[in-house]
Amino acid sequence: MWPRLLATGVLGLMAYAQPLPAPEGSPVMLPAGKLGLEVVQENGALTFRKNGLEFTYVEGIGWAPPLDANLPPPQGLLLPLAVVRAAGLVSAPEARVRFSVDERRLRLVLELPEGDGVQPAPTDLAPYPGRLELSLPYFAPGLEGVRPLGVELAARYEAQSTLLSLQAPPGRLYRYRSFVLSNPRRYVLDVYYLEPEREEAVQPGFRYRELWAWTPEPVRMYWLEALPGRWRLEPVGRPGERRVLPEMAPGALALLNGGYFDGPTGTPIGLWVRGGVPLSLPFGRSALFWQDDAVFAGLPRFTASVQLADGRTLRVGLNLARARYTVHTLPGLVGRAGEGVYLVQGEQIMATYPAPYELPEGFWALSFPAEEPLARTGETLRLLVNLEPPTSHALEAGPLLLQGGVNVFSPTAEPFRDRAPVEAQAAQSAVAWTQAGALYFIVTEPMRPEALARTLQELGFWGAIRMDGGGSAQLWVRGQLKNPNGGLLGVRPVVSGLALYPKP
Repeated sequence: MWPRLLATGVLGLMAYAQPLPAPEGSPVMLPAGKLGLEVVQENGALTFRKNGLEFTYVEGIGWAPPLDANLPPPQGLLLPLAVVRAAGLVSAPEARVRFSVDERRLRLVLELPEGDGVQPAPTDLAPYPGRLELSLPYFAPGLEGVRPLGVELAARYEAQSTLLSLQAPPGRLYRYRSFVLSNPRRYVLDVYYLEPEREEAVQPGFRYRELWAWTPEPVRMYWLEALPGRWRLEPVGRPGERRVLPEMAPGALALLNGGYFDGPTGTPIGLWVRGGVPLSLPFGRSALFWQDDAVFAGLPRFTASVQLADGRTLRVGLNLARARYTVHTLPGLVGRAGEGVYLVQGEQIMATYPAPYELPEGFWALSFPAEEPLARTGETLRLLVNLEPPTSHALEAGPLLLQGGVNVFSPTAEPFRDRAPVEAQAAQSAVAWTQAGALYFIVTEPMRPEALARTLQELGFWGAIRMDGGGSAQLWVRGQLKNPNGGLLGVRPVVSGLALYPKP
């Protein structure tokens, strides 16, 4: 087994390490103590001893036999690398050391020599009790210069190996991992020392937790768990108005940000149903649906039609679900070249324009083939939308993550012109639930949606959907923001949210 684990000890993938700095043009110097040498100074001579091996440097003369007198001199108790090799103190292949460090992790990278026959075995994520000791079958000069903040690191050089010991800060969660990269060959050791996981009872039936997900990097997750039959969920907010979440529902036990919205106008993007009344129409992505204790998520099924002034009814597409005739309800460019656009306010056609047309806030539009007009300016045009099946509450977001315990995340399954919600590494926000009916509000540190889906499936959830993420991702419990959010810009106001209450 390589490396040889001398005392159990954490690791993960992070940005590639930086090389150890060394004075330009100066020889590599190693402390005699790191080589296990005893040093005796007498009569102007320095003698170095270890296990029957002895060699001496005489001031003004140089090294005594059997060493070449012209080898570089020692600097106090520091020995030049050329002397270390000439004395036979090390015979293992040399590996250059690089490292990076932050408040959670130390990464060591050994650049392995070309043609080396040693095949290091990767180490799976494993715990260690704060102190980690490893035997590396390489000569890795430079480890003694690694000084991570708050971490004690020591190296000792043997003939066939380097002994590495590390003491991480007390009171942390400890993991380590190693792996090998090729072209060029590198051995990577990640040692983690993380803030402990924590949990607290909020009130009977509700629990707040902070835990780590491994993606493979550690990602902090913040969540509120509500046991089956103990919770009541409501959508909160108002279309066209951006507010800080606690202002939307001051008495809520917990709050999670809701779906997507147009930043300049505050127009919600997608389906929004409250108490059976649609506040916003489907856009074409997955939505969260719930009625009483039943929660599910998926693509909204709906039929849309328009009723003309003469009473005729015509089936139409809606937003991203385009058809020959398509209704548009969100501000922005609508229609395609070669089409006409009816601008409608309420149920009256206000004007007719060639497409594409910039739809303003407060209006909706119907795009149609220019050669097939349906009505004239000033006539009535009524929009009819039916959800199938009807539901008490719904909020569109997406993408869908889990369905029936299966990871169904697909970056191409739902229409996102902005690819950030399906591709970017960002703070994630999700609603998840178990088959038994427990409900979870979850927010994470930056990670990718596919990693979130994989993590939630590994944790045993039955269903999950991503809500709006990035700077909008927020979890509030009893009026306190639980996840780091906002930075210099403060907490981001949003248009919609989900409020969780204890069920009477």
